[in-house]
Amino acid sequence: MSSSVLNNYSTYVDDKMKIVSGNRDCPIWLLVNPKHYHDIHDIWALIMYEIQDKVYRKLHARIDSRNIFMMSAYSDIGRVPNALIEAEVAKEIVRLRKSILEHQPKLLITFGTITNEFVRRVFDITPNNGPKYWSTSNLGNEFERSIANFDISRTNWIPIIRRATKSYKHNKDWTDNESHYHDVAAKIAERIIENKDSLKIWI
Repeated sequence: MSSSVLNNYSTYVDDKMKIVSGNRDCPIWLLVNPKHYHDIHDIWALIMYEIQDKVYRKLHARIDSRNIFMMSAYSDIGRVPNALIEAEVAKEIVRLRKSILEHQPKLLITFGTITNEFVRRVFDITPNNGPKYWSTSNLGNEFERSIANFDISRTNWIPIIRRATKSYKHNKDWTDNESHYHDVAAKIAERIIENKDSLKIWI
């Protein structure tokens, strides 16, 4: 993994108080669980590295990853029932829904069960199965469905599975141990390349 790629995300990961970064007008949004900020380093940095590689090989262009909008989802969603928490979750859902309608991101990428369930409620998608429904298998199926039905004219919700990872320091470690995320990156990159003229993400 290139050190410059990792450094792009180091401030966001280390400063736990900073739950939002990037530009809301960027077509790519990331939604993370505030209890798992390291997903930006351990998962997204790898995926972004692979996307940049595939995009450059095909288009000889680079995505301006500094503008990618990152925010956190409410981490207590779907846990122990609590009226105060549920009220706060409802407010956050309304805020995110309004923000999506205003800025119209094209890729809304979520990590794991909590962020996936949060966005399901934002889009008011039924049935209401709750966070426990989003097993690895169900999340994987939802990812494949989102890629197959990708439509640049709307916001595409792309859920990514959270798998146990370590913070690897060398490119070889990433390559040998994270083949799942290479596949995820390849499929996202394909959609970005196909819609390059409709995405204002380029350096």
